Amino acid sequence: MLPRMAIANVRGGPLAPQLRGTVTFKDVPGGVWVSVDITGLPPYKPADNGNPTGPHGFHIHENGTCAVGDPQEPFMAAGEHWNPTGQPHGNHAGDFPVLFSNNGRAKMNFFTNRFKSRDVIGKSIIIHQSPDDYRTQPAGNAGKRLACGIIR
Repeated sequence: MLPRMAIANVRGGPLAPQLRGTVTFKDVPGGVWVSVDITGLPPYKPADNGNPTGPHGFHIHENGTCAVGDPQEPFMAAGEHWNPTGQPHGNHAGDFPVLFSNNGRAKMNFFTNRFKSRDVIGKSIIIHQSPDDYRTQPAGNAGKRLACGIIR
């Protein structure tokens, strides 16, 4: 029997060690219901000659690894956004809505018809420092990678 659900336990890396949460994927008719519950997001900070902090870019990335690697540029081994149909950025299957912090917490649910839960098992979730602009190629200029979780 094929899985009808998947989950990623997200943990912050060296740039946001307090970040924690879960992302759950549940098959529903016509697609997947994605539920997100994250705590420990850094407070919003407007851009000052650089990227802002928040709202936070949030994506499925192609590789199922959360190896930190360079602590100043963590989680690069997770690769690029998951893009099984070769779409331009903003239309990747792994492009998700940004996470808005409410005193460090973000909770949201949304529907996608771009995949089923079984398709994302073995990929990773990445939370970025800055908002995704949904147009800069290939990854939306979302800044540093703050947290990672492998989808199981």
